[in-house]
Amino acid sequence: MSKLHLVFGGRVSDPQTLDFIEPDKLDLVGIYPDYAAAEAAWRANAQRTVDDATMKYVVVHLHRMLDPAKPH
Repeated sequence: MSKLHLVFGGRVSDPQTLDFIEPDKLDLVGIYPDYAAAEAAWRANAQRTVDDATMKYVVVHLHRMLDPAKPH
């Protein structure tokens, strides 16, 4: 299985949490075939919104969610 990664972001209630306050308005950046590509997309979006403390972008390891029993 590919090691797919999802990058998305949105407004959070507290920058130290992942409590997205408007899930219906999340910015879905994309799904990437490896961590390096996902990290590049995350970094570009995080830097673009660096002056807005309530915006947060994250990388989700989809391959871990698709097969949670398998050690990664």
